[in-house]
Amino acid sequence: MAALGSVRWLTRALVAAPNPGVWRDLGTSATSCAASRSQAEDARVEGAFPVTMLPGDGVGPELMHAVKEVFKAAAVPVEFQEHHLSEVQNIASEEKLEQVLSSMKENKVAIIGKIHTPMEYKGELASYDMRLRRKLDLFANVVHVKSLSGFKTRHNNLDLVIIREQTEGEYSSLEHESAKGVIECLKIVTRTKSQRIAKFAFDYATKKGRSKVTAVHKANIMKLGDGLFLQCCREVAELYPKIKFETMIIDNCCMQLVQNPYQFDVLVMPNLYGNIIDNLAAGLVGGAGVVPGESYSAEYAVFETGARHPFAQAVGRNIANPTAMLLSASNMLRHLNLEHHSTIIADAVKKVIKVGKVRTRDMGGYSTTSDFIKSVIGHLHPHGG
Repeated sequence: MAALGSVRWLTRALVAAPNPGVWRDLGTSATSCAASRSQAEDARVEGAFPVTMLPGDGVGPELMHAVKEVFKAAAVPVEFQEHHLSEVQNIASEEKLEQVLSSMKENKVAIIGKIHTPMEYKGELASYDMRLRRKLDLFANVVHVKSLSGFKTRHNNLDLVIIREQTEGEYSSLEHESAKGVIECLKIVTRTKSQRIAKFAFDYATKKGRSKVTAVHKANIMKLGDGLFLQCCREVAELYPKIKFETMIIDNCCMQLVQNPYQFDVLVMPNLYGNIIDNLAAGLVGGAGVVPGESYSAEYAVFETGARHPFAQAVGRNIANPTAMLLSASNMLRHLNLEHHSTIIADAVKKVIKVGKVRTRDMGGYSTTSDFIKSVIGHLHPHGG
C-alpha cells in the first residue's frame, strides 16, 4: 500500500507538471521536463499509474475490454480502477457519482466511455455525465480530427482540431415552463469562461505548432451571448500575434467543413456548436469509431472518444470499432509521460488500418472487434520483441 501511495503521489506530480497533456504556462524549463521524465521512470520501477476507468453504456464496456487487452499485451504500467455509472442500466445514484468523483480526484486521470443520457425527464435536468464534467470543471474538450493512412474517405489528409467549451452555453440545464406549453431555456455565457477557453485554444495552437485559430459563433443573431464569446476570443487573440485569427458563423462553418475542410487548423467554439461540429468532423474521416478525444480542467484529464456515441445497436455483436478508444488510451499514456507505450500502441493501431486486412463494418469490412484487437496486439512487437 505504501508503494501504491508513492505511485499516486508521483502521478499527481507528473500530471501537475507541464507536459503535452496539460495546458499550463508556456515557460517550461528543460530542468522541469527532465524531472518529469525522471519521475516517470521511478514510477515504472515502483508500480503502476492508477487510472479511473468508467466503461459507460452501449459498446463502452467492449471498447474498454479492448484497451485492457492491448495494455496487457504491451505491458503498460497502468492500474485501472473500474467504476460503473449508468442511468439507462439503473446503476446511477448520488453515492455512485461520489465514488467516481473521489476516484477521479485521487488519480487525476481517467478514461471513460459514453454515459448515455435518456431523454425522459425524471425530475433532474442535468444528466450524470454533465454533472461529472461540471464537478471536475472539465471546461475544455479537444477532438483531433486526423485522416488515417490507408483508409480512404471523401476527404483525405485532413488534420484539424476542435476545441469546445463544455461547462456552460445551452447545456446549462436551466429550463422551466413559464406558462403552459411555453418552455424557457437559458443559455449562459460568461466572460471568465469564454476567455479561459480562448486562451486554452491559443495555448494549444502555440504548443502544437499550429498556425491559425478560428472562433465559431452566431453573434449576428445572439448579439449579446455569442457577441461576448467572440469579443473574448478577439481580446485573447491580440496576445498571440504569431497565431492567425479568424471568425466564422456556425452555419457557414458547417458548409465549409463539408466543402473545404482543409482551410481549418484549430477551431474554438461554445458548447452546443462544438457538440455538433465534433460529430460532423468525425464523419469526414470515417465516423465515430476512429476519432479520439479528451477533456481537461486545471487539474484533471479525461480521455474518451471524440464523437460521443453509445452505438447501442452494436452491443454484444462484437462489431464495434475500438480505434478511437485505443488512440484515446494512447494519448492518455502520453499525458502520463509513458511515451514509449503510447507510441507503440498508436503505431500498432495505425498499421492495422494502413494494411487494410482487418476492417470493422463501419470501415467497410467484416472483421470483428476481437479480430481488430488481435491484429493490434500482433503489431505491437512485429519483430518478436
